[in-house]
Order: sequence, then structure tokens, then C-alpha cells
Amino acid sequence: MKRILSGIKPSGDLNIGGYGGALSQFVKYQHEYESYFFIPDLHAVTVYQDPRELHERSREIAAYYIAAGIDHDKSPIFLQSQVSAHAQMGWLMETQAHYGELGRMTQFKEKTDSQDSVSSALFTYPALMAADILLYQATHVPVGDDQKQHLELTRDLAQRFNNRYGHTFTLPEPIITEIGSRIMSLDDPSRKMSKSNPNQNSYILLQDSPESIRKKLARAVTDSEGLVRYDWEQKPAISNLIEIYAVFSGEPVEEIEQRYTGQGYGVFKKELTEVVVAKLVPIQQRFSEIIGSSELDQILRRGAEQASMIADKTLRQAAKAMGFIVSHEQ
Repeated sequence: MKRILSGIKPSGDLNIGGYGGALSQFVKYQHEYESYFFIPDLHAVTVYQDPRELHERSREIAAYYIAAGIDHDKSPIFLQSQVSAHAQMGWLMETQAHYGELGRMTQFKEKTDSQDSVSSALFTYPALMAADILLYQATHVPVGDDQKQHLELTRDLAQRFNNRYGHTFTLPEPIITEIGSRIMSLDDPSRKMSKSNPNQNSYILLQDSPESIRKKLARAVTDSEGLVRYDWEQKPAISNLIEIYAVFSGEPVEEIEQRYTGQGYGVFKKELTEVVVAKLVPIQQRFSEIIGSSELDQILRRGAEQASMIADKTLRQAAKAMGFIVSHEQ
């Protein structure tokens, strides 16, 4: 059986890049794979998080999973911190990871370049990520360009463990999403869409009002050619907008190009706006219904119980293989 594990870190307000690269993909994957969707709150605290904000954002991510269309009865939704096997397996994976491997991780280098001091958890982050994946014997993992290196390390650690202690872990394969994985800034298509951009018109948050979305997309940069054509090298700004259209409409890029042949950017932008609004408004409504409810707590509690059944079994297998005394086998 094909199985995936994936999640969105609760470290900021979600924009439509998170919808395109993760949420919309999760909704699709749940019909193709046995799926586990988690909120990696342990990963979030590799850098300081305000406790109140971490609490709120963790619930928000869970609520967005449900609001976007994930069927929690079919695909467990849970908090990483509520399944203790993640932290325990993370330590076992640290014993398999080499110092040099962790030091070569591109994300670690990028994050440390701009900080005077960093936590040791940021350095060992990839070992915990490997633990997350291997606990569920995931056969596939959705990854963006910035996570490919971490998945390669996960495979290396799994293979190293299997060679040392006997076959224990499945080696996961990457799922590379072509459309939606790189939604860029509306004011500069060479930069990833991010709320850290001081220009508020450069990003669209999932909670933006229809009026705000219309204003931001109307101001999105284009080019002087006037042709709605998908070409990231020659037309990055328009390609970015086409990709947003494809994510929110579910239509192939080719159909979008054909529809707007000869129509110019004005018509294209106007109809793109309505496509985005039509998708986000129902998500916002469902989000507001569930975010403060006891139903969300029940979903997370049940999800953690379901996830623990799989994770605890794998942890016991790995611990026993390493020679630890395992006292509660089932």
C-alpha cells in the first residue's frame, strides 16, 4: 500500500503559496495514498516561538487542513508533539546521522548565516524530519525544492540503519509537484511569496478578503508583451499568475493559455481574481466554523491516537533492533 506523511509548520500566517504547494496537494493525495497529515510543532521550535502564537498557529494549521477538504475520518490529522514516538525516534536517528551530513544541509547554512546564535535543534532538525517519515513507513513524501536534500538524508539514514540492524524502515520516494510548488511574490517573481516581504501587496494570505485579493492581483507585476503564455525563463511574472490560476481552478496550464489567447492581461487578471476568491471564501467560512470548536480538539486527539498506533509499533521495532529492552510489545 502506498502511504504518505506530510505537514505544514505552524510558524506563520499561511499564504496561497502554502495552499498551492501543500494544502491543495494534500486534498488530492488523500484519494491516492493512505495519508497522515501532521502539524510539525516540534520543528517550529528549532527557532524561538512565542508560546501563545505557537498554540494559535498549530490549531490554525489543523483547521486549514479540514477547511481545505481533508477527510479526517480517512486521513488522521494530528500534532507532532502529541505523538511521543516522534521525539524518541528523532534521537535514534541522531545516533545514525553523521556530524558532517547535518552540517552540509543547505537550509541550516542559510538560516545560520543571518543569526548570531542558533539552537542545536536547528542543526539536528533533519534527523527529526527523518524520524517523522520513517515512523509511518511512508512510501512517498511530497517535497519542494528546499526539502529534497532532507529526504535524501532520510533515505541514507534508513538504509544505514537497515544495513546495521536488519531491515526495519521503508525507503521513501519523493513526490515532486510541478504546478503549485513555486508560487512567487506578486511584486517580484524571482522571490518566493512570503509575509516577510515589507510590501503587503506582494502576497495573498488565506484570510485575505475578496476586496484585498482583487487589489493585490490587480497590482501584480506583468510584462510589456501582453501575451498570456507560460514560460518561466522569458515571462516569470505571467507564468507565476498562470500557475496560481492552475492551482485554484484545477485546470491544466495549456487550457488557461488557450483561453486567454489574444485577450491581454486585464481580462486574465480579472478572471484569475474570481477563481482565487471562489476557492478561498468557502475555505475561510469553514475555517471560522471550526477554529474555536471542541470538534477540532476531538479530531486532533483521535488523529494522535491513530497515528500512535503506527508510530509506536515502528519505534518498538527500531529500538528492539538496536538492542534496547522493549517492555510493551503488542
